[in-house]
Amino acid sequence: MQALMVSAGAVTLAEVGDKTQLLAFILAARFKKPVPILLGILMATLINHGLAGAFGAWITTLIDPQWLRWILGGSFLAMAVWILIPDSIDEEETLSLKTMGVFTTTLVTFFLAEMGDKTQIATIALAAHYPSTVEVVAGTTLGMMLADGPAVFVGQHLAQKIPMKLMHAIAGAIFALLGVAVLANLDTLIEQWLS
Repeated sequence: MQALMVSAGAVTLAEVGDKTQLLAFILAARFKKPVPILLGILMATLINHGLAGAFGAWITTLIDPQWLRWILGGSFLAMAVWILIPDSIDEEETLSLKTMGVFTTTLVTFFLAEMGDKTQIATIALAAHYPSTVEVVAGTTLGMMLADGPAVFVGQHLAQKIPMKLMHAIAGAIFALLGVAVLANLDTLIEQWLS
């Protein structure tokens, strides 16, 4: 349950102002069909984050746990910094796919936009850190839907009212805390205490 909650919270905050959320605004404004857009986002995220989660879990079988701890701690700290850098997206990226229909356009553009994105890298790191890949993928997918769902329905009006710098600072702090906890081996102590 901890993996689900941390993954959902971190990704929800990290997704605010992210290029895929900006893509949700663009698709909503262009197509004005929220249901196929949401279904496309959900499917693209499940596929992308499922692959990222499997990769993160696979990494744990290759790397010695002591080295993995340092790699993960550094990765979480790097994510904390990366989240503070604003994203942008070119609206032209969605124009070439417009003839495929709303669902397929959303599925393809979201899947491609997520490749190498902050939330995909976070999913890899979280899946390598937590033993339940399913909980991590469910959490990161939930986080994406919590951030992108409202973007589809209320579009650009909501984006202008959300304090993006504050959301990014909170998400950055969460990843920084995860990084410090992993490096100091506090996460193991906390998990033992919660059990």
